Amino acid sequence: MINREFHKTKGDIQRELEEIEAAKKDSRKFEVLYNRYHEQIFRYLYARLDNKHIASDLTSQVFYKAMLNLDNYTFKGVPFASWLYRIAFNEMNMHFRKESKNRTVNIDTGTIGELFEEIEEEIYAEEKEKLAKVLATLSDERLSLIEMRFFEKRSFKDIADIMGITENNAKVKVYRTLDKIKKHFNIRA
Repeated sequence: MINREFHKTKGDIQRELEEIEAAKKDSRKFEVLYNRYHEQIFRYLYARLDNKHIASDLTSQVFYKAMLNLDNYTFKGVPFASWLYRIAFNEMNMHFRKESKNRTVNIDTGTIGELFEEIEEEIYAEEKEKLAKVLATLSDERLSLIEMRFFEKRSFKDIADIMGITENNAKVKVYRTLDKIKKHFNIRA
């Protein structure tokens, strides 16, 4: 099931576009967008960083860059949040490169079963630890794909928009990553 928090109606998107255009003319109007998306962006970063202070700093940086570059924002028929998530994704990756740190993988037992459903295997307690180790071996890009698809319930279109790839490419990359995970569990791909 896809998470509805990340999806908007055409009317919502149109209203949001009007808010963006207003913010381009008057930076004080950016506050509406900031208030709407701050918590989502913070949660996105915190789930991957496992450090509130760094997540908070990067969230501030995301909105600072968004406000500075708002005139460069081009409407592509998708929610403004996709653009913010892409900035957040890039900021997080810059942070990891700068700090030479590994990503953190937070596994929620409720969502882990859904990931294993997709790879046709029921998870046992000892396999949860093995899965965390397998996920830790994935590249940042592959790990982000799995997190967005299975832990955040994002559509392939949302994933594509955030990562700057085509929807079809997002599907291919997710399923290739699943195949890689299956091999660690000796499951036929």
